Amino acid sequence: MCTFCTALLLPGKDLMLPCMSKQILGFDCPGCGLQRSFFLLLEGDFSGAFQMYPAIYFLLTLSIFLIANKLFSIKYANQIIIALGITSVATILVSYIIKLLS
Repeated sequence: MCTFCTALLLPGKDLMLPCMSKQILGFDCPGCGLQRSFFLLLEGDFSGAFQMYPAIYFLLTLSIFLIANKLFSIKYANQIIIALGITSVATILVSYIIKLLS
């Protein structure tokens, strides 16, 4: 991506919030890496985004599905939302435990 496009599309990249848990307690929280992962997705680095925060794709799918469910009536929406939510939380917890152990 060109420098102009990056500056136009990613103005908040320089304004990312620091992790207060990491600053105060000295270790990452389960959400550490989400912002960076999102910006990697916007830059087109899909594998880098997954490596940074593995739950990014489940959270993105859940978000898109929630928006679509508000706009359209989707059959079995509650079951799909629950499944995506459980998958997202499980992925966050497993990746966080792996991060803590390594």
